Amino acid sequence: MFNFDDANKKSKEAMDTMLKSYSDVAKGFQAIAAEAAEYSKKSFQDAVAHAETLAGVKSFEAAFEIQSSFAKSSYESFVSEATKLSEMYADLAKTVYKPYEIPAAPTKAAAKAAAAVTSAAA
Repeated sequence: MFNFDDANKKSKEAMDTMLKSYSDVAKGFQAIAAEAAEYSKKSFQDAVAHAETLAGVKSFEAAFEIQSSFAKSSYESFVSEATKLSEMYADLAKTVYKPYEIPAAPTKAAAKAAAAVTSAAA
């Protein structure tokens, strides 16, 4: 027999989980946006400082050395920031998946069992 109290309880649990998950995802995107904005600001400031330094150079060799150094530091900074952002996105993906881990566990176990039976039969 259908129990309305149980259905209501399950519905409330699902809604609470969804709202918490939505909140966590929003916080994750806000953190990523803040990090990207901070990197953009720092990168622009570094470029302006580099242009000012480069404008005051008297020889081609010094300009080449300063430009090479700036290019190297900019590349290293970009790689570091890209790594940091990719880790933040990976953490966000884990956060998004977390509410589905428990309901998906029986399906995952059944899939493993079916794969074991199939490979044993072969």
